[in-house]
Amino acid sequence: MNTLFKALNDPTRRQILEMLRQGDLSAGEIADAFEMTKPSISHHLDLLRQAELVASIKKGQFIYYSLNMSVLDGLLEWLMKLKNE
Repeated sequence: MNTLFKALNDPTRRQILEMLRQGDLSAGEIADAFEMTKPSISHHLDLLRQAELVASIKKGQFIYYSLNMSVLDGLLEWLMKLKNE
């Protein structure tokens, strides 16, 4: 859970998650939306992947990212339990 909260703690990573709500994107497409280096975006994507918020698949020489809703569903379920107790 700490990894999840660390991943959500950054506005860039939250923006990447918002972008992925619209559908799968390549690392290059994600990087194009930001004014930062590709290694910096790669670091953000790696933290999101470690938190299991995104899944990645390699297609040829490109890596595509998609949102992993099951982790978010688990987080929401846990938060709702806290609220209702």
